[in-house]
Amino acid sequence: MQNPYEKLNAKVVSIDLIEPNINQPRKKFLDEELRELMMSIKEKGIIQPILVTQKGERFQIVAGERRFRAARMAALKEIPIIIKELTEQSEYEIALIENIHRTDLNVMELAKAYQTLIEQFGLTSDEIAVKIGKSRSYVANIVRLNQLTDYAQEKVFQNMISFGHARAILSVKDKNLQNSLVDEVILQNMTVRDIERRVKLLDRNSSRKVEASSAKLSPFYMEAQESLQSMLGTKVNIVSGKKRGKIEIEYYSDEELERIIEIIKV
Repeated sequence: MQNPYEKLNAKVVSIDLIEPNINQPRKKFLDEELRELMMSIKEKGIIQPILVTQKGERFQIVAGERRFRAARMAALKEIPIIIKELTEQSEYEIALIENIHRTDLNVMELAKAYQTLIEQFGLTSDEIAVKIGKSRSYVANIVRLNQLTDYAQEKVFQNMISFGHARAILSVKDKNLQNSLVDEVILQNMTVRDIERRVKLLDRNSSRKVEASSAKLSPFYMEAQESLQSMLGTKVNIVSGKKRGKIEIEYYSDEELERIIEIIKV
């Protein structure tokens, strides 16, 4: 019998020879989506082969894990595959890009995936943006979600709070307060605008305390503080004592820290 996938340079193998990639960006698969795909596979078969790399006598999925899971649910014995020789980085990038194009990834999964590309493979936000066809600011904003508490991140994973909610909560640095705000959003069914107003109110109260502290600074220290903020492009706070003091410089990502360090070096 002719291989229907031959023109795609694909082959059909036993589904038992296929194994998922534990490093794949997508961590959660919705049961309803898998059931719908299973019904489609039962009716039409697998139209697009899954992409794999060969690991000895077995094959590891690069792209197409959802099709693989649905095929197992449909009790398929065999599955079409396309075998590629890829570096670990290329495998991860292909899996990430496929999931993005299919809008399969939760925003928190994206944040973890981008962070892996940055930390494990040394990519910058600019390089990631080019690869996925998004702006640098989009990538940077997604990556910042990794600064949320574990509790807040889990609620984003579960789609209990949105990206907009998370961005607003991120501006609060106190971890316990972040968790409290997450609970408020969920329990009170708050909109993004609601939580933004709530955070602004908290920030206003905090600013009053900072202003009271800054009022104690002499004109010399105030001028130095403003000069540093202008030069570094971030919030700077000078705390002056009788014989010594300290300079606090805020940053919101590893990349921003690197940028500040480069400015200081110059």
